[in-house]
Amino acid sequence: MQAHDLSAGGDVLARVHGTARDAVRLHGLPDAEVTLINVSENATYRVDDPATGRRFILRVHRLGYHSTPAILSELAWLEALRCEAGVRTPEVLPAPGGRRVLTVPGAQPRDCVMFEFLPGVEPPRNRLVPGFERLGALTARMHRHARGWRPPSWFTRFRWDHDAALGAESRWGRWRDGAGVDREALAVLERLDKELRERLHRFGRGPGRYGLIHADLRLANLLVTDDRAPSVIDFDDCGFGWYLYDLAAAVSFIEHDPRVPEMVDSWLRGYRAVLDLPSEDEAEIWTFIMFRRLLLVAWIGTHTGVDIAAELGAGYTEGTCELAERYLSGALRRP
Repeated sequence: MQAHDLSAGGDVLARVHGTARDAVRLHGLPDAEVTLINVSENATYRVDDPATGRRFILRVHRLGYHSTPAILSELAWLEALRCEAGVRTPEVLPAPGGRRVLTVPGAQPRDCVMFEFLPGVEPPRNRLVPGFERLGALTARMHRHARGWRPPSWFTRFRWDHDAALGAESRWGRWRDGAGVDREALAVLERLDKELRERLHRFGRGPGRYGLIHADLRLANLLVTDDRAPSVIDFDDCGFGWYLYDLAAAVSFIEHDPRVPEMVDSWLRGYRAVLDLPSEDEAEIWTFIMFRRLLLVAWIGTHTGVDIAAELGAGYTEGTCELAERYLSGALRRP
C-alpha cells in the first residue's frame, strides 16, 4: 500500500491547494474562489465562480490510489446510474477539450475531476431509522443496475475482498498497526479476523452476492433535500465486492449505536421492496459490519491527517474489541 500522502503533514495541503487553483484555471474559471471542504482519500474543494454565480465541486486525487483509467471507470458507472437507473449522482463537468479527468502538471502531477454542485445535506441523525428504509431501496436500485450493466471494455476498478481489505494487499493499511492495537486488542482482533476470513470464504462470491458496489454509502456521502431518495456522491471507492458491504458501510463509525438493529431492519424493508435478499444472506449482515469495522481500524491508523480519524483514534479500536467479543460469542448474529 502506498502511503496516504495527504496525511503526511508539512506543506502538502498548501501544495494541493495550489493544484486545485491550477485545475480551476485550466477549467476556464480564472477568478473562481477555491475552498477546502474536507480531506479523506482525496482533497475536496468548493469552487465559487463570481463571473457566473455558479458553484462546483473539485476533487483533487491523492497520489497512487487510482490510475486515470480507474477514475474514468468510476465516472462511467456514476453516469450510467444517473442516466439508466434514475439514481441522482453529480454530473461530471469536463475541462475545455473534453477531458473528464484533468491531470494537473507539477512536481507531483495530480488527477482532478470537476463535478456539479448538488443541493442537500447529510441525513439528520435524529431520523436515521426511517432514512435507512429509503437508503435500502436506493442501494437495491444501484445493485440491480450493476447486475445488468455492461461496462466498457476498458473498465477497471479494484476489489473489496478479504485479501484486498485485510489480507496481503491491505489497501488502507494493516489493522495491526491501527491506533491503540496493544497486546490485548491484538489477541481479540486476530480471532475476529480469522472468523471473518472463514465466514467470507464460505459465503462465496456468487453473482447474487458479489458485484460492483459503491463501497462507501455512509451518511457523509448522501445528500437529502426532502422525502425523496437521497443523492449519492463520492464513488471514489466503488469497486467489486459483496453487496452487503454497502449496508455495512452505511453504519460506518456508528456500528455501536443501539439503533443499528432498527436501522438494519429498516434498510432490509427498503431493499426487499426492490430486490430479493435471501435469509441466508441476512444472517451474515454482522459479518460484513465487523469486516468494515476492522477495515476502519486500519484506515484510522493510516489517515492521521483526516479529522475523523484523529478524533476517533484508539477509542475506536477499543470499541471494535468490545463489538468483536459480542460478535464472536454469537450475540450479534441475526436469526
